[in-house]
Amino acid sequence: MKKKGLVLVLLIALLALFVGCSKDESGTSSASSAETAASADPVKVAYVTPGATGDNGFCDSVASGLERMKADFGVDYRIIECNNDASKYAEALEATFLWEPDVVFSEPYGFEELIKQYADDNPDVTVVILDMVLENNNKTAASYTFINEEGSFLAGVCAALVTKSDLEYANEDLKVGFVGGNDIPVIREFYYGFEQGAKYVDPNIEVLSIFCDGFFDPVKGKAAAKQLYAQGCDIIFQAAGRTGSGVLEAASETSSYAIGVDSNQNPLYPGHIVTSMVKDLGGAVYDMYALIENGTFEPGKHYEKGAGPSGVYLAIDSYSEDILTEEMLSTLDSVVEKIGSGEIVVDRYNQ
Repeated sequence: MKKKGLVLVLLIALLALFVGCSKDESGTSSASSAETAASADPVKVAYVTPGATGDNGFCDSVASGLERMKADFGVDYRIIECNNDASKYAEALEATFLWEPDVVFSEPYGFEELIKQYADDNPDVTVVILDMVLENNNKTAASYTFINEEGSFLAGVCAALVTKSDLEYANEDLKVGFVGGNDIPVIREFYYGFEQGAKYVDPNIEVLSIFCDGFFDPVKGKAAAKQLYAQGCDIIFQAAGRTGSGVLEAASETSSYAIGVDSNQNPLYPGHIVTSMVKDLGGAVYDMYALIENGTFEPGKHYEKGAGPSGVYLAIDSYSEDILTEEMLSTLDSVVEKIGSGEIVVDRYNQ
């Protein structure tokens, strides 16, 4: 009886040992796999910007993409803002990389050389440059840009249709306006496409423009817009960041029209903002992260999108439909199709 009892005890002990050491198909013990899954850290994604969120434009669009990434991929993200203070650029980049992110997104206007250096010094961090093309020495940083001319062409078509119409705030002058931030190539792309679109509708339309030497001064934007409205423009397209919010306000104050940019700004001043040329930065960062997740992202590559999702398009919603006629909306749809099919070729701005 004692021998049988001892054998039974040994069998139970061996069985317990076998169960405790069982492994999953990967060769890792089940208990260990569960602990690893529970303790795995989420991917860390940073967005460092010279501006700040709350702009109803560029930064807010990026932030919306980060939120989608958090919801769909479970990333942990941080936004590092400089609030248009150049003295904070170096500090912001240092704080960004001290956080040890896996991925960094940025539109590094004003700190281009600094971010290239950080990309070189941190080869394990995936760096994606937004809205400009930068190449670091190690050629690891990727760039994502938009064919701004195509979206702005649509804005130009819309502006021309408005100024030639009998809408409530349209006048008899064939003049449309453009307010830009800094006079730099990327903003010239907006102007160049806008002018092409307006003259596609009517070559006799005059395009007046003012560049405000900055993206963060709504007061200056409002003054520029009021100057253009006083010169006979009844609609203005703004590509000026926070400065552009002053343009939208001026449209409301002067009983005029405006076209927003970057995000859908149509709801800000109902009855005055006919549409917005959306630069889908939220879609851009989301798509880039999806490529990283599925292993098809290419470091050092220049990604580019034109008219369409994750690119540039006009935001047409109930606010637009309350202003624009059915015929105007149909014309805009037709132009979008013609750009997509290649029937309309929008010239690119040559620096």
